[in-house]
Amino acid sequence: MLPVIYSDEFLDHKTGKYHPEKPERLSVIANALKAARFADQITWHLPTPASEQPSLMPSLVRAHSPAYIKKLWQIASSGGGPLDGDTPVSPRSYDVALLAVSAWLDGVEVVLGSANPAFVLARPPGHHAESDAGMGFCLFSNAAIAALFALEQSGINRVAILDWDVHHGNGTQSIVETYPQIAYCSLHQYPCYPGTGRATERGFHNNVLNLPIPPGSDITVYQPLFENKVVPFLANFQPDLLIVSAGYDANAEDPLASINLQPEDYALFTDYCLGITRKILFGLEGGYDFDSLSQSVIATIERCLL
Repeated sequence: MLPVIYSDEFLDHKTGKYHPEKPERLSVIANALKAARFADQITWHLPTPASEQPSLMPSLVRAHSPAYIKKLWQIASSGGGPLDGDTPVSPRSYDVALLAVSAWLDGVEVVLGSANPAFVLARPPGHHAESDAGMGFCLFSNAAIAALFALEQSGINRVAILDWDVHHGNGTQSIVETYPQIAYCSLHQYPCYPGTGRATERGFHNNVLNLPIPPGSDITVYQPLFENKVVPFLANFQPDLLIVSAGYDANAEDPLASINLQPEDYALFTDYCLGITRKILFGLEGGYDFDSLSQSVIATIERCLL
């Protein structure tokens, strides 16, 4: 069985009719999972309500400044508005973003309790959100918050984050790179938004591995990078938990980038991760073509069930 943490409340973060990070992204994935041949092997879990999650605010302020948290609350509570040119905030966005963080924290506890993978199907995404600024469709830095929360749990000494979203997770890196107990690895198109993630960025403790990938690349570029760079880096770190920022916008059909992966390629990525540990928390980041997005999530989850 594989737990999926999801709530219809995640659809209440409204971004506008023409924005690529829209509520329907989650709807199509949920519907595809419920129709999948392994649907009876998925257990659906509601996230802990933000008001009932005692670890939520302490975890949030480890990653984000109180001034930024207050700013986001004020924009939402005043009816919404733009956080930046790419990142709209609607009246419920602050509450939904808190619930997404809660879902990621729940995911950490589920994975550590079972020693098996789980998937957080939540939005808004998070890997571009820096400590004092949301950007790139992201409000709170979910993966970084989850990693810092995991380090507070008994027996957890090292946490690794693998970010296979097509865009570099500038927010995740900036928050975790000062912690020697956290390793961060990102494969991302370069040049591309947000312009960070050069191979020379190694973190404060040699705990960052950035693998910039040129536009037009496909699995023949990714596979040797996983085998020769990603897997050795993560395996040598010996993480007690692996968090995957699971963005699916490196698919050939995705409109926001120029990498040519196919949905089945994410099954291979998942195999590499499972070879390191079964304690894996997958959490949704990008992915804006509905069909390739849903099929990629199916490929990821199906591999975990084998």
